[in-house]
Amino acid sequence: MFLMHKPTGDLIEILTLDQLFNPCVKEVTGVDHFGEEMQEPESYQKTELAFPSGESLPRCWLDAHYRDAQHSSPQKQFSHSNG
Repeated sequence: MFLMHKPTGDLIEILTLDQLFNPCVKEVTGVDHFGEEMQEPESYQKTELAFPSGESLPRCWLDAHYRDAQHSSPQKQFSHSNG
């Protein structure tokens, strides 16, 4: 998968997709595809990556507590009428 490194605009080929999808991991390993020569793998902060379109990564890839706000909101009460 290719993502854009926001500070440089370079395309980064992500080599560790399991780390990308894991919200508990803050960095991923990838290869910068800038220039003609293949670069060495480096670590990148997930907060500095985006889709090539500029769209941000999903919150569930970045925040292990992405559901906490949903669980803290009051549950709606439904009444059942018998009539």
